[in-house]
Amino acid sequence: MSRSPALITGASSGIGAAYARLLADDHDLVLVARRVDRLSGLADELRTVGAAVEVLPADLGTPEGLAAVTDRLAADDVRLLVSNAGVGGYAPLADVAPDEVTRLLALNAVAPVQLARAALPGMLAAGNGTIVTVASLLAFSAGQANPHIPSRTLYAAAKAATVAFTRTLAHELTGTGIRVQVVCPGLVATEFNGGAARNVPVAMTPEDVAQAGLAGLRLGETVCVPGLEERTAALEALLAAETALMAGGNRPTPAARYGRAQVH
Repeated sequence: MSRSPALITGASSGIGAAYARLLADDHDLVLVARRVDRLSGLADELRTVGAAVEVLPADLGTPEGLAAVTDRLAADDVRLLVSNAGVGGYAPLADVAPDEVTRLLALNAVAPVQLARAALPGMLAAGNGTIVTVASLLAFSAGQANPHIPSRTLYAAAKAATVAFTRTLAHELTGTGIRVQVVCPGLVATEFNGGAARNVPVAMTPEDVAQAGLAGLRLGETVCVPGLEERTAALEALLAAETALMAGGNRPTPAARYGRAQVH
């Protein structure tokens, strides 16, 4: 049986490592992360089940790291891309250093797009492929004023961009044989954000997140929310709200309330 390569970013622990373990039975693997020792240990483990494993140390928050991974994808043999690398950077925007703004957005928002772009030519030529990006439920949190949700302006913006990117790309790739999916878990018991969710009762295991994502692919889900039971109703409500905004707001004249407003 052919074992096409799967490339997984953020593979040294958590959700990325869980994807690697689940995929190792059917795919050879390219594991990407910053921590070489962790990657090497995971690679040794996965080779015992018959997977050929490449270790590619890279920090996707830097131009050099991103270039190393896009160059690997340009070999055009990867048929499954799992973009999982990310970082929280939870803080009020005024407290984030300008150079850190660039790094956080590069890793959380720009890198998944660049990786998808690098993988697409080979997938389009082959007529098959899968692009999975791990985002977050916080992508849908912009309107939430819940004080228990952390300061997240940059993170929520990046993940919302990832959701919009994936949903739009899915339409663009209709009929090509390429599937795309964005996975939006809630709290996950990983090392992310210093392991803050590890002892939270509602935190999902990374193994369950990865399992749900792969099951969602088989179900044809473009947006996978691992903990959401009423997925169809929620996404239909989201689409209805978007449609109302697009249809109602695309008019040649301002809404009546703006005509009545007085400028002081």
